[in-house]
Amino acid sequence: MQFSDEEVIEHTNNVNYEKLQKKIDSYIHKASDLALIRKAYDYAAFKHKDQYRVSGEAYIIHPLEVACILTELHVGPNTLCAGLLHDVVEDTDATYEDIKELFSEDVASLVEGLTKIDKLQFSSLEKAQAVNHQKMLLAMAKDIRVIVVKLADRLHNMRTLDSMAPDKQVRISKETLEIYAPIADKLGIFKIKAELEDRSLNYIDHQMYLQITSKVRQSQLNRNGVVSSIIDDVKNVLDTSDINYTIKGRIKNTYSIYKKMVNQNKAFEDIYDVYAIRIIVEKVETCYQVLGLIHAHFTPIPHRFKDYIAVPKSNMYQSLHTTVIGPNGKTFEVQIRTVDMDNVAEYGIAAHWAYKENVEYSKDREQYEIAQKLKWYSDLLDVSKEVNTEDAEELVETIKTDILDANVYVYTPTGEVIDLPRGSTPLDFAYKIHTNLGNRTVGAIVNNKIVPLTYELKTGDIINIKTSKTSFGPSEDWLNIAKTSHARHKIRAFLNTQNHDIIVARGKSNLDKELEINHIDVTLDDKFASENFSKNNIKTMDDLYQEIGKGIISVKSVIAKLSAHDNDELNEEKLQKAYDRAQRILTTNSETGVVVEGLSNPKIKLANCCLPLPGDEIYGYVTKGNGIVVHRADCHNLKALEKPRLMSLEWATNISRKYQTGIKVTAKQRNNLLQDIINVISSQNVTLSSINAKNNELGGATVKVVVLISSLNELQTLIVNLKKVDGIFNIERDAS
Repeated sequence: MQFSDEEVIEHTNNVNYEKLQKKIDSYIHKASDLALIRKAYDYAAFKHKDQYRVSGEAYIIHPLEVACILTELHVGPNTLCAGLLHDVVEDTDATYEDIKELFSEDVASLVEGLTKIDKLQFSSLEKAQAVNHQKMLLAMAKDIRVIVVKLADRLHNMRTLDSMAPDKQVRISKETLEIYAPIADKLGIFKIKAELEDRSLNYIDHQMYLQITSKVRQSQLNRNGVVSSIIDDVKNVLDTSDINYTIKGRIKNTYSIYKKMVNQNKAFEDIYDVYAIRIIVEKVETCYQVLGLIHAHFTPIPHRFKDYIAVPKSNMYQSLHTTVIGPNGKTFEVQIRTVDMDNVAEYGIAAHWAYKENVEYSKDREQYEIAQKLKWYSDLLDVSKEVNTEDAEELVETIKTDILDANVYVYTPTGEVIDLPRGSTPLDFAYKIHTNLGNRTVGAIVNNKIVPLTYELKTGDIINIKTSKTSFGPSEDWLNIAKTSHARHKIRAFLNTQNHDIIVARGKSNLDKELEINHIDVTLDDKFASENFSKNNIKTMDDLYQEIGKGIISVKSVIAKLSAHDNDELNEEKLQKAYDRAQRILTTNSETGVVVEGLSNPKIKLANCCLPLPGDEIYGYVTKGNGIVVHRADCHNLKALEKPRLMSLEWATNISRKYQTGIKVTAKQRNNLLQDIINVISSQNVTLSSINAKNNELGGATVKVVVLISSLNELQTLIVNLKKVDGIFNIERDAS
């Protein structure tokens, strides 16, 4: 696809391009790179001819300004080309193939990731917005340069938002605060983040914006002398210590002040760090040396020191922060960092992968390096693979709440930093580490103290999750405790699977009993299920068991299908063998319901340490003179027993007796808790032997219940229903 020189010259404004050229020349010098960027500008100008923005400005000015913003981050030629071309596929007749042919597949891929999906029809503006955000976030997961260009695009749009209608100004500003500013923050690009936030606040709460900016100006006039005084004092201290340094002043951006005033209910005058001085030195060790000198000369305010050098923020930000009392009793924040740290503080990840000539760009290598440096980006890659990408709202909400809103930094026992949203609990932490850890959680230890699962995590907390193999997993109440979408998604998945598995097991058990009663010994497979019950949308035996378990299909109808089936598996010989086998089980079955092959009436005892139930995998331990003691396969005492004396056992299939078993319930204290538990047990036709409750060390209640029950399947059904009781956090099998 070509375009003529005459057409390009006609629509190209060299005066406009000179502004970009000057910025490019500061760090790009290869003739081929410069020619490629100019070609992208010429093509964009040609394609956007006769197009104008709402303000009346020629459309080409927008991609040009986007490219100018990108040069401040020292991005490479392909990224600059994408910035210039980011709207040509969306707003002109240009195609992906055109961009690929004229420039490269890399440039075309970036442009495609930046192109919205406006041509599709959606049921609502919110749905369209979610799908576009989803596309952008998934594109960012594939190539982080996509979001860097998008940030530049959004920044120029915010700079020119005055031409929009007021309702659009507010909608776009809210979107900027929810999506784009947090991404800029996560990338560590402070300059873009701060401007996006301030411009958004200007449209969302104009009066508050004017009030804060006015107070900042007034305060600046009042405090200039104080700031100068403290800077002079600091210089006097540092000059006597042979330290190379520079000092800058810093004013907190308007939106950050606004957030502190609103979230912490503070007046402007009560915010300590509106003003700060920044000391920049050459080496890390010098940072700590300067900190010692500052604290020796000024009075530090307790609990206001933060060491982001030893423990960097998730966006790689590093610095020492301390707040001190300066001249005339005024408080000031002091930030101490190296030159490299200062660059990262301004430009974030861009400071690490800024364009360097003669260094070939490798997307895979860059993605790997960024994922190593930015833990949240690694999380984004995981979420983009794990969450159902067909549900745009779910994906966007997960990324917004779990990743972009993560600003609490906690530690594993080994010192690994985990970032979580404010309000997160130990359950969120556990599921962030691993799904199985979350599902087996029974408690948490934070900073060497036992805490309830409802405990709200704080930055600096060290968390150790307590687990149990005997836990029945998440209860429905966990959905109210977990903060992150990721944890709630995993909890729902567990509960849904558990309910499904119990129904399937119930259906299989019912069918197996009916087959035995009818002396039918047959192996049923998916083919049998699909051929005979396809009208019920059944394709597998699991599907069939599920419908039987729900009571939708009766076991009698399955038997009828088998009886009518011309199958030699049901011949007289097989039926006789099935009958003989049933009789053998009856004669070898002891009162415990455990079968020992070859013994008609063995001496068998069920172990009190684990109280096995029909349905549990079991082992027998042959004692000296006391018969066989039956343990569950997961019993902790099995490890201490002599392996040559262990034997694998099975349960009989015609058991009619009840078994005693115990469960331990952990719940929050509330009125009628015991009554609600008793009501659930009664509704399941389960015999309650005993129940008692006491306060636990977590400030909640521990309820121990002993019931008489026929099988593991019946117990699991009881547990599922108990988990629906309000306030129950965890349920475990208990033999104490």
